[in-house]
Amino acid sequence: MRGPHNIIRLIRTGATLERTGAMNVVLDAFEAPPALRFLAHALGKPFQWLGYKGDPDMPPATRALTALGPAYIKFGQVLSTRPDVVGDDLAVQLRVLQDKLPPFSRDLAMAEVEKELGQPVPEMFSEFSEPIAAASIAQVHRAQLTGSGQEVAVKVLRPGIERAFQKDVDAFYFAAGIIERMAPGARRLRPMEVITHFDGVVRGELDLRLESSAASEFADNTKEDEGFSLPPVVWPLSARRVMTLGWADGVPLGDNAALDAAGHDRQILSERVLRLFLQHALRDGYFHADMHQGNLKVAPNGDIVAYDFGIMGHIDEYTRRVYAEILFGFIRRDYKRVAEVHFEAGYVPADRDVDEFARALRAVGEPIFGMDATHISMGRLLNYLFEVTERFGMETRTELILLQRTMVVVEGVARSLNPHINIWETARPVVEGYIKQSIGPRAILSDLGKTALVMARFGPRLPDLVEKALIAQSQTKDPAPKSWTANLRPVLIGALGGAGLVFMLDQLF
Repeated sequence: MRGPHNIIRLIRTGATLERTGAMNVVLDAFEAPPALRFLAHALGKPFQWLGYKGDPDMPPATRALTALGPAYIKFGQVLSTRPDVVGDDLAVQLRVLQDKLPPFSRDLAMAEVEKELGQPVPEMFSEFSEPIAAASIAQVHRAQLTGSGQEVAVKVLRPGIERAFQKDVDAFYFAAGIIERMAPGARRLRPMEVITHFDGVVRGELDLRLESSAASEFADNTKEDEGFSLPPVVWPLSARRVMTLGWADGVPLGDNAALDAAGHDRQILSERVLRLFLQHALRDGYFHADMHQGNLKVAPNGDIVAYDFGIMGHIDEYTRRVYAEILFGFIRRDYKRVAEVHFEAGYVPADRDVDEFARALRAVGEPIFGMDATHISMGRLLNYLFEVTERFGMETRTELILLQRTMVVVEGVARSLNPHINIWETARPVVEGYIKQSIGPRAILSDLGKTALVMARFGPRLPDLVEKALIAQSQTKDPAPKSWTANLRPVLIGALGGAGLVFMLDQLF
């Protein structure tokens, strides 16, 4: 992470931000302290002539990041999923950041495919088109399999993209370190945490085996979903730098005129895309986190077809249950119950006042429910909810921020198809169905069954685990009478499992 290239890259970054007018936009979005502002301008203003000019027709932030290249474009896209870090206004600007870049040549792509898959292209593909889409990390070609003639899409990483990204990520870490050392007031912006999050996302996208795996898991989860399909992964022709999927025929979901001409019912499609997203998030805890129109088509039979699985969201079962009950409480306008769920789940510290929290939640919900049905937004509700819970001491949870961001995008897709869609009425049956399955008596019996199975495997270890917990408690300096339960509780949860057990332990301890 050291070296002169980091300093040079940071100077050019600052110069580009200054030249495009993006420096103050970025600093304001981060609410940067004076010391950080001084440092940023010191790196930028004297060297403006070194900065890239960018496209003057773009907003300043997107103009600067686009000019700086693929790693910065991807960084901006990742930050668009973190309004908790960059603020809502900048997140909206970054959400429309375009990463359409000049493609590399067909011959070079074919050479990459041969190198990665270890076979001559004609033995694998009887046809291999010019690039049909090019982004910051990879580009896509349409091809036909040799022998079967099956139409496929072949995604190929840009040559040398791993090294180029690593150099820029090193510079990002270097900058984050400088910020933390020279501007202690900026530590609340969590610069190292933000760069680590970005690094993890990019590493996942630079290994197409992981995207292939995500596509396969998503397909297994959704294979019974009516009106939804995914292009299958062609595993023998997929590797770290190449991914081959079945070709998805259909009309782009963002082309309303073409959808109408093809005879598709846009009202049905708008409700389906919203319900599908909620089913995937609540039922499976694994959802497509980039569900904009560019990644969705409508097949000739009316199925919604999703592709591009580089960004997927994951929510564990316990968190899904908690947030389903929170959403259901808002739907019923039972703010006291919503507040109680936050306390039961440990999201809000126990020393806060539950009634005061319920009143704050009412201030979130009532203005939204007072709107015309066509303007009610679940994404806006989640955003306001996170603001309130943060004021009451709840820590930011990245997976829930991603859920909220994706909810906003999916609502936008649904409204583009049908501006009069009632989001709550569309979502209600999905949320109610999940509540009945996951929190009612049937769910308790299911949890007990799962717990019994785990106890059958780990039962003999329980006495030893409890003994260790008690020994650990006897060595602590905390004399509180019930404090030993704090040690025993995670032992029991880890040994027994079952989200229902967590609720029971919350009541006991």
